[in-house]
Amino acid sequence: MKNMNVNIINKYDDKSYNEVIEKVLKNGFNILNKRDYGINIVLVSSSEIQELNKTYREKDYETDVLTFPDGYLNNLGDVFISIPKTIEQADEYNHSFERELGFLTVHGLLHTLGYDHETEDEEKIMTDLQNRVLKKSGLNR
Repeated sequence: MKNMNVNIINKYDDKSYNEVIEKVLKNGFNILNKRDYGINIVLVSSSEIQELNKTYREKDYETDVLTFPDGYLNNLGDVFISIPKTIEQADEYNHSFERELGFLTVHGLLHTLGYDHETEDEEKIMTDLQNRVLKKSGLNR
């Protein structure tokens, strides 16, 4: 890969989640054959993601990940991930926190690139790509 500019902003706690996020993004960019792109990953609390969801989507509840595509000067956009929701879902789906964080990261990445899951066909494409990136990153269920 030529250049991957990843900005990770942790507004939730003082832990480092960089290794998982950077590995997943690197593998995602490689699998998708993307070069010279940047992305911002912002880790937030339950209340912060709920406020963003309410403000920008008019949905007043906590969600796990929100994506705001950009595309300007090869910046794909901003991906907001709720750390409390990541913990909750890892437990609910009976897999590791790292696997859930990786899933939410690649899910957000794909949304910045225009992928969606509104139809069955779109969901299958997105799910297949997510699974490929997670497998390549060693984040299996």
